[in-house]
Amino acid sequence: MAAAVGISHQSVHSIWKKNELKPHLLRTFKISKDPRFEEKFWDIIGLYLDPPDKALVLCCDEKSQCQALERTQPGLPLGIGHIRTRTHDYKRHGTITLFAALNYLEGKLITRTETRHTHVEWLRFLKQVDRETPKQLAIHVIADNYATHKHTRVKEWLKKHPRFQQHFTPTSSSWLNLVERFFADLTNDCIREGSFQSVRDLVAAIEEYLAARNENPKRYVWRAKGEAILRKVARAKEALEPVTAS
Repeated sequence: MAAAVGISHQSVHSIWKKNELKPHLLRTFKISKDPRFEEKFWDIIGLYLDPPDKALVLCCDEKSQCQALERTQPGLPLGIGHIRTRTHDYKRHGTITLFAALNYLEGKLITRTETRHTHVEWLRFLKQVDRETPKQLAIHVIADNYATHKHTRVKEWLKKHPRFQQHFTPTSSSWLNLVERFFADLTNDCIREGSFQSVRDLVAAIEEYLAARNENPKRYVWRAKGEAILRKVARAKEALEPVTAS
């Protein structure tokens, strides 16, 4: 920049700082184009803010491509005078998919691991949820718009099990599903920190993590105001209008 405009780099830095310009930073985003965004948005928010009586609210999804990565050398643990270390390279030993249903009110999880994530595995997971939850309770399943969740076989099974009610998040709005917050914790606390010599080792580590978590469940409580979120979305659309119009 300094060379292009013929001034010193100190001057460029001063101008950027004065005008709060930060070209070295980048923030990612995605605005939903779902025509029913607000309807689906309030449907999900309503389950969080006013959960129905005699029912379970389960935030469900699959975390695919969980990789069993083995670091090529052991790293150093945290110690006085030095930080933890790990090698930048690794060996790949395969992947698994974790299906999870997060109980919104209790923070407990129903989970299973599979080698694939088609409608067959999703249906097996729903049947597991059916077995492991009290029969007298209605079940509100929050899920995204992944095609496997809407497969004909899945719809047929749901018709035969009317206590299940599906609530789909708007497209490009996975942030509305609180199970994604759990997946982030799982990645940071278990998967990313580990070194696994096989898929079996990875599954064992995940199951140990899940068992400990269900012993001391952690709730994710929705606190954001719906109106404030919609205003933020509206501002983002307004700011992007000149860019999309050009």
